Amino acid sequence: MNTFLTICLFLIPIFLLLAKRRSSKRLPPGSLGIPIIGQSFDLLQAFQANTAEKWLEERIRKYGPISKLSLFGKPTVFIHGPAANKFVFTSDISTIADQQMKSVQMILGDRNLLELSGKDHKRVRGALLSFLKLESLKQYVGKIDEEMRKHLEMHWQGKEKVVVLPLMKTLTFDIICTLLFGLERGTRRDKFVDCFQEMLQGMLTVPVNLPFTRYNRGLRASAKAQNMVKDLIYEKRVELEQKGGSPHQDLITYLLSIRGQDNEVITEKEIVHNILFVMVAGYDTTSVLITFIVRLLANDPAVYAAVLQEQEEIAKNKNSGEFLTWEDLAKMKYTWRVAMETLRMFPPVFGGFRRVLKDIEYGGYLIPKGWQILWVASMTHMENSIFPEPSKFDPTRFENQASVPPHCYIPFGGGPHMCPGNEFARIETLVAIHYLVTRFTWKLCYTDNFFSRDPMPKPTQGLPVYIVPKKPL
Repeated sequence: MNTFLTICLFLIPIFLLLAKRRSSKRLPPGSLGIPIIGQSFDLLQAFQANTAEKWLEERIRKYGPISKLSLFGKPTVFIHGPAANKFVFTSDISTIADQQMKSVQMILGDRNLLELSGKDHKRVRGALLSFLKLESLKQYVGKIDEEMRKHLEMHWQGKEKVVVLPLMKTLTFDIICTLLFGLERGTRRDKFVDCFQEMLQGMLTVPVNLPFTRYNRGLRASAKAQNMVKDLIYEKRVELEQKGGSPHQDLITYLLSIRGQDNEVITEKEIVHNILFVMVAGYDTTSVLITFIVRLLANDPAVYAAVLQEQEEIAKNKNSGEFLTWEDLAKMKYTWRVAMETLRMFPPVFGGFRRVLKDIEYGGYLIPKGWQILWVASMTHMENSIFPEPSKFDPTRFENQASVPPHCYIPFGGGPHMCPGNEFARIETLVAIHYLVTRFTWKLCYTDNFFSRDPMPKPTQGLPVYIVPKKPL
């Protein structure tokens, strides 16, 4: 008996060691690198140099479509391909959940839609979708049209040269403030702009909270922005309760008034954090899309001519001063295909993270609980087997959208986590392009096609162009 016990005590550590080795062998290939930092700086440098895709392609050549690394303080598994996209976007919420970098979570707040899961995600997403549903958005076309005209009058008319990207950010921010938050032009809106620029600068950084870091400045800007949103909430609540304001007049008022099936409400903290989420998402992504369309139209005369013809046909059928309508947008089929192809080649959102809620297997490897998964949109967008000649700009790819294989084109994400504001972005983009091509011609000041990411793609110098006004039709 003593001999048996001795043998068992001797073998147990060996069995544990072998089990540990077996477990470690099941982890994807790759290195976690230096603790906390990992490969974060390498990826950030690749963003700045416009080589992020090449950096990931090198990993794929070295390790295959699944590999481990460490990004922004967390062990990470990078997965690639249509099957990977399907896995990310269709997995059960009990298995993986949205997970942003710590810097994004801390700046936007832990109750924003990107951080919620399960019933909370469904409840808050349902509230946002209810406000941004197609039937509601149709009534906003005229208001977006009005904002676009004001924008051109203030920032384009009488100018010989403009810088497109910052102006498009101004446009999308003004639209969001007016339509979604009922915040009129003035000092408070200007302070919001400053805060959001600082927030965006701090979101794609290593979360080291030291006074001289962009992360620290982003946190401080977020605190200021949250206090401003709380002031807005107080004003909207008073207006709603005491003055009989319409629940549908803006997003904040709507979120204050909504009640779920079990009389559930959206808490003030959730309103604040999701207002920041919507403003950051809408401020940058659509402005980037419009900017890259402007650059493309300057570089491709054939595409420009087709867009112009479509938009002039619509303009000719409008009376002087008449706003665009939902029916007009429905006629802009080619223009939207141009936008979709632009999103394929230059997706504003590079990718995202998911949090692993329990040990899972993918591709024959173990992804441990607590790790994060990195997915990247542009990798399948630029794969020759999916989109032939992927470097060629070809809007005809989307004449029959059913021909695009599932889980391969993902500029807005997919499944239950698809961007709730994609239709809103479509309206903004089509209205903006309509007025730009029918009222101006332009020529690029820089003819290179370089762009960097910080974290959104940014063309050289923000895309300065020489502009010439057109005579009215």
